[in-house]
Amino acid sequence: MSDPTIGRRAERLKALRGAITAEANLSEEILAATSELMRELMERNDLRPEDVVSCIFTATNDLDAEFPAVAARSLGFASVPLLCATEIPVEGSLPMTIRVLIHYYPSDPGREARHVYLRGASALRADLSSAQ
Repeated sequence: MSDPTIGRRAERLKALRGAITAEANLSEEILAATSELMRELMERNDLRPEDVVSCIFTATNDLDAEFPAVAARSLGFASVPLLCATEIPVEGSLPMTIRVLIHYYPSDPGREARHVYLRGASALRADLSSAQ
């Protein structure tokens, strides 16, 4: 059986960050927010699920009605290893926030990663707000 990663080893593995806030601790809201975030990350970075090595999702402890990974699976990430965890509850941190770290091989290795911060999460990276 051939190893599909052999051709990839010469390419550089990259990582993307993104975050979005949810409106409420409801399954449908967590899924909608995560889908919005993942679609935007995929579009801005010309990503396909087959380019992705893994995704790590975190959610603040006030979002426990659904796993964010469920939304990614519905977008075609069924074969991608996905992990969900609780964000560290630092006092004063942004509530109702879903974050993702994506490891991927870009279709264009020279293309700069375009991180995505949506809704209230844009406050987390004001330095990127003007670029979005």
